[in-house]
Amino acid sequence: MGEKIRINRYLAAAGFGSRRSCEELVTRGRVSVNGERISELTTLVEPGVDVVTVDGTPAAVEERSVVLVLNKPVGVLSTVRDSFKRRTVIDLAREHGYTERLFPVGRLDLDTSGVLLLTNDGRLAHRLMHPRFKIEKTYRVTVEGDVGGESLAKIADGIALDGAITMPCGVTVLARRAGTTVLEMKLKEGRKRQIRRMLAMCGHRVLALHRKALGSLEFRDCAAGSIRPLTARELARLRGLAGLTDSAEEKLI
Repeated sequence: MGEKIRINRYLAAAGFGSRRSCEELVTRGRVSVNGERISELTTLVEPGVDVVTVDGTPAAVEERSVVLVLNKPVGVLSTVRDSFKRRTVIDLAREHGYTERLFPVGRLDLDTSGVLLLTNDGRLAHRLMHPRFKIEKTYRVTVEGDVGGESLAKIADGIALDGAITMPCGVTVLARRAGTTVLEMKLKEGRKRQIRRMLAMCGHRVLALHRKALGSLEFRDCAAGSIRPLTARELARLRGLAGLTDSAEEKLI
């Protein structure tokens, strides 16, 4: 549930005058909420959920566009709500004081950490997730065992999952130590538990998986569990990745 606000504040935000003049609209019986005429100034409404009209004219509050980056910890769900009351990325955003109606752009598994965007901008989210744009995502992967050249080549060229070959991806060995291999993997698709399944087919169990970047955006200052708005420069780069520059407002089919 989003934040509920008093009716006079809502009407003022929707452009129907000062809060005092909006109070008069209410007391004169000119305001309806969800089809019912109201007169109580204590009435609370939820922007984007309740339907408010003044003399039959819709009163809509333009919600400011919000794009946040979250360094998702392991154990937090990439969903808006969970029927089992487990902690979600939206819960985490609320804990940091963000009250807007947000949703995650894509998802990270419960046992995967790292960069995840939260936004109320549906158009931007749609572009970022659309296969047409194939935005590269970079992961740091710690696996059990010594990943050899044959497995690296197999992963890079593509592996059959669910009857289809995965797209070629970048894979680099960062370190080998104590019976484990640390890899950097760059993917332009996101099938369900794809990295874990690809490595399992090569005989290696993933011990830790962390998404470190979206395209060229790394958000290195974002510590585990922290969340913040994108800077103007980051947002411009993100919109560029999504093809939403001034010269690229083409429609998706």
